[in-house]
Amino acid sequence: MKISQYFGSRLRLRCSGLLLLGALLATACQDDETTASPPPSAPVYSGDVVSSWLTMQLKLALTAPGGPGAAPRRYAYSSIALYEAAVPGLAGYQSIAPQLNGLGGLPAVTPNLAYYWPACANAAAAAMSRTLYPTASAAGKATIDSLEAVTAAAYKDQPADVLARSAAFGQQVAAAVFAWSKTDGSDDATPYTPPVGVGLWVPTPPAFAPAVLTNWGRCRPLVLNSDAGADQGPPTPYSTSPTSAYYAQAKEVSDIGLALTAEQRTIALFWNNNSWHNVLRQVLDTQKPSLDAAAAAFAQVSIAMSDATISLFKSKYQYNAGRPITYIRTVMGQPGWNTLIPTPPHPEYPAGHSVTSGAAAEALTLVFGANYKYTDKPYNIAGVVPRPFNSFDEAATEAGVSRVYGGIHYRKTTEVSLLQGKTIARNVADKLKFKK
Repeated sequence: MKISQYFGSRLRLRCSGLLLLGALLATACQDDETTASPPPSAPVYSGDVVSSWLTMQLKLALTAPGGPGAAPRRYAYSSIALYEAAVPGLAGYQSIAPQLNGLGGLPAVTPNLAYYWPACANAAAAAMSRTLYPTASAAGKATIDSLEAVTAAAYKDQPADVLARSAAFGQQVAAAVFAWSKTDGSDDATPYTPPVGVGLWVPTPPAFAPAVLTNWGRCRPLVLNSDAGADQGPPTPYSTSPTSAYYAQAKEVSDIGLALTAEQRTIALFWNNNSWHNVLRQVLDTQKPSLDAAAAAFAQVSIAMSDATISLFKSKYQYNAGRPITYIRTVMGQPGWNTLIPTPPHPEYPAGHSVTSGAAAEALTLVFGANYKYTDKPYNIAGVVPRPFNSFDEAATEAGVSRVYGGIHYRKTTEVSLLQGKTIARNVADKLKFKK
């Protein structure tokens, strides 16, 4: 399915009553929303500006602080700003600002004045890259400036006043989105004391670091109630009995770790630092969608992954489940047993790779279709052979089981966590209307 066909098909699935309600809401908010639409003959713009800034942020993310919660958040706010800066000129599309959680009216275009919408998107993406990656190196910041200038130079056939106006509008939208981002609670530094009890999480070797992202589950989701029905319930009941299901799942992880096959090791290392946004970039480079479809895809995937991360950590610190290495070394009497992948400093259940991979795969499937075949080429992992996949779901399943091979999760955890992520992505898709 073509990306443009997907967003068009969602329109046909809406009932007339909801369409009428949407029209009334749009009319009511006309003064403060960037929803002005061009005539049906409006030009179709290239989506290259989306791919370019997605590539830039992938590079910036390699050295950015904040851990697994911060990266999806940055992509999400960047994608929203880029989309909202361009949407007034995208035929058939509308602002998603009124549908997002707590985002008020955004800057509006000036009626009867011309804008060049790729230039609006370029300026917004550049501004978001500067504000969301403040610790970037001097070289990184110079690269942001360079990409913005090179991209703007490609629009030199447009009148200078139009380009200046467009850049200013993109910057204004980015400033408003960034101001909204600062109120989401991601800076919550409330002290955390982990609960103490049998089977609960404790710091793990080798660093025995304290728990991280303990307050991330309280962040404001981008889509209200996006995790409705996502939580999969408690993990396997803890038990030290050799005949228990808990012992059996730990034994599987132990046995795999003691006799890793070459393929299991390859899978574990492939997914250790891989990025679903890199998958999105590769698909965009292959599909070459127009600006409207590319910007909407970037936003839908990014919002689903960001909200999935919030749900993930909310569940992690609700259940506070211990890690395999703790159980295997103590209960199973294997003090020398170790993991292939270092155990991250937060509870075992649910699994982060599975929740975010489930969300990403479901969002990508909804946009690009089921059974989308592609070869994943991680650009940031030296010496890793690209891996072919028959679908995004197949890749997500492998991403989940990679953490079993790495020694840091139980198999059942990875399986149910995929469902948590998929549910969130479907909720986001159901609630966000990009098309009018």
